[in-house]
Order: sequence, then C-alpha cells, then structure tokens
Amino acid sequence: MDTSKPLRVALAGLGTVGGGVVRLLDANAALIARRAGRAIEVVAVSARDRSKDRGFDLDRFAWVDDTAALARNEGADVVVELIGGADGPALTLARATLAGGKSLVTANKAMLAHHGLELAQAAEGAGVALKFEAAVAGGVPVVKGIREGAAANALSRVYGILNGTCNFILSEMEATGRDFADVLGEAQARGFAEADPSFDIDGVDAAHKLSILASLAFGTQPAFGAVEASGIRQVLSADIAEAAALGHRVRLIGVAEADGRGLFQRVHPHLVPLDHPLSHVTGSTNAVVVEGNFVGRLLFQGPGAGDGPTASAVVADLIDIARGEFGPPYAMPAAALSEAAAVDSGERRGRAYLRFAVADRVGVLAEIAAAMRDAGVSIASLIQREAPSDSGSDGTVLVAIVTHEGPERCVAAALERLRGSVSLVGQPLWMPILG
Repeated sequence: MDTSKPLRVALAGLGTVGGGVVRLLDANAALIARRAGRAIEVVAVSARDRSKDRGFDLDRFAWVDDTAALARNEGADVVVELIGGADGPALTLARATLAGGKSLVTANKAMLAHHGLELAQAAEGAGVALKFEAAVAGGVPVVKGIREGAAANALSRVYGILNGTCNFILSEMEATGRDFADVLGEAQARGFAEADPSFDIDGVDAAHKLSILASLAFGTQPAFGAVEASGIRQVLSADIAEAAALGHRVRLIGVAEADGRGLFQRVHPHLVPLDHPLSHVTGSTNAVVVEGNFVGRLLFQGPGAGDGPTASAVVADLIDIARGEFGPPYAMPAAALSEAAAVDSGERRGRAYLRFAVADRVGVLAEIAAAMRDAGVSIASLIQREAPSDSGSDGTVLVAIVTHEGPERCVAAALERLRGSVSLVGQPLWMPILG
C-alpha cells in the first residue's frame, strides 16, 4: 500500500447518500487526509441520470454508464456501492469489485443480509476490505463498536430500535394521539417513509440490520431467513395509550440472543418500560444496546438515516481502508463463523401485552379468560375499553390483557384457541414486554 498517493474512489449511486459522500469529502478534505494519512478522492461515478443537478460539479469525475464497469476502473482503488437492493446491479458490482482485487464499501443492508457470507469470503480470499458501517443505524458507529470496541467480550444479547421510520410513527402517535394511517401519511410527506413503506413498517428493514448485528456479535453466519419479523401495522392509538397507562412505550425492537441452544432473532413491536433508555428514543433516531460479559451494557444512539450521518459512516470506512485497516468483515474469519441453530421462540419466557377487538356482548370476556386458562397463561390484569376510531370496527370494545411471566408457547396456544371465534373482530395484537 502506497500511502504517498491518494486513495482513489469509484462511487456507484449519487442519490441522497452518494451526494452526501461527495460533499463530505469536499468539505473536510484536509481533516480527512490528516486522519487517514493520505488524501481520499472520488475519481469515477455512476448513476442513473447524468443531467440531474446534484449541487456539485460532476465534470471532475469520470462518468461511467455501466455501473459494473466501476469494478474494472484501473484508476480506482476502492468501490463504494450505494445503489441498494439485495440482488441486481448492486450484487453484480460487489462481486466484480472483490473478484477484481478492489476493496468494497457499502451501505446495502439487504445485500449483506442475503449475501454477506459470500462477500466476506470473497474479500478475505482476495485480501481486500469489505466495510459496511453505514448499513446499520446510519451514522451510529455500532458495527465498529461491536467488531472492534467490544471484541474482547462474550456478547449475550444485542437489541434495539433499528428503523427510523417506524420509530417516528410510533413516537408521533404517542405524542399526538393520532392513528397509524394519519402519521404514516405525514412520514411519507416529510420523506421519512417511502411511497411503498412495506419494508419499513413490516419489519423487513430492521430484520436485515438485525441479522448483520447478530453475525458480528455472536460469530455466526448471517441468517436473515431465521429472523422472525413483524411490523407495526396493527398498532392502534389505543395500544399506545394503554402502554402509557401501564408505564411503558411501544417501540419496534429487534432482538438477537445467543445461548447453548443456538441463536434467536426477532423483530417485533414491544412494550418498553419507561425506566429503559430505549423508551426515550424518539423520532427517526436509532439506538442499539449490546450486552457483554465484561463490558456490561453499551448503548449506541444517533441518527439512523440521512445524507450527512450515512455519508459520515461511509467515509469513516474509507479512512480505515486508506490506513490499511482491513480485518475480517464479521469480526472473525468467515471460515470461523458458525452455522447456529434457530431457537424456538415458544420456549422464551416473559410477560406480554394482548389486545383484542371484540363484540360488545355477554360472555366474551369469559371466553377469552377460558382460552388463557386452558393454555396455561396467567393473567396479571384485564382492561376493557371502548374501541377508538382507528380500530376500524363499529360496535366493538377493546380488551387489553397483561400476562404474568411465562413461556411464549402458552400465549400462542391461547391465541390459537381463539382463532375463528365469532366474538373477535379482526386479528388480536400480541406484544412482548421488554425485560
């Protein structure tokens, strides 16, 4: 590695983050060169529309129409992939970059969740770097924190708020009392949510990120297919209010835990106690908690998206590469990553919040209570309230139950006993209470 010469970057994608990378490298060029030990400069770019005004001069860069050709650009040392998507052009570029002996920096959590092991093996085989700090929690240095800062610890659990769109919606519902559909519309208008928000609100985006964190934390092969993912579509304003009355807030939490049985990974809305730091994370902020046997509990928190924060993470990876700091992408060599068995969620123990929309007639509460009893679920409290407007049903009431601690399989069995009941209107909502 010749540190007397600049690190030359080929950049694929000039959207929000790609443009942010160029602006950051321009604005902080001297500082970055001092920290990296050499200058870092973009030499080639590729994007969909060459004529679009991005607020900076494109003429100083070589323009490449074929994105995959960036991997073959002899004037570049490293490729930054900011296209997105698990497959397609992004994966083609990533494979070609590593096969061609160039380092790769990416913010693509979907690609890593599906193909991370393959790409890590390719990078190690070629002796180049694969860096992805920007793929999880935007500008929050949680990947580096786990891979390097907590490297000496046996980690038992990693969990947190991994999707800013969902957190904005839930905290806005909490602050204003508005319903889900109304707040989602505002999030789309403000650019916090896509026109098709399914990946965010159904928990898929958070599941991608969780699978990456789990691999880093526990030395396991990325296993996105084993993540149980549920989103926030079913959460009503009444659930937010009920959680507040119980001394909790509703947050979409991704949880990964490893033990002797294997690896558990789940994304699901939770009730979070007010004395837990995650309950105070609002807006589009991300936050991740890591628990280690010597370091204790670490909290990483900050902006999870946006041009500045995400570009900051991309350029931090470039600085590492400029310094010659490569290392295995997943904190240990790919060959050492274990194939962990998926742990059955039914064996997990904890308290839960259950909400039913039911017909307002005699015997309904007895039917629900009997199902809980027969499934072995102990009820700590049961509350019945008039259904709010966003429940979508007239002439119904809401029944909220908080359970005592017990195995989740019992709660699942109780819900199965109630499946098809004429007393229920719509699907029940189940949320674990974060312990």
